Amino acid sequence: MAIALGTTAKTGEKCPESGVWRVVGSPSTTAPIAKGNTMPPYQGKAVTWELTRLA
Repeated sequence: MAIALGTTAKTGEKCPESGVWRVVGSPSTTAPIAKGNTMPPYQGKAVTWELTRLA
């Protein structure tokens, strides 16, 4: 079962669900991240990612 949109994960955590993730805050970006991959940093900083679209 897929997790809910709006779920968050932090840099360094395992991605809980494949989909399009958005950096919370500003500046922001989106990235496709696959389930099980490590959530990446953005612009060299640890960030919180929010799931915006399921794969």
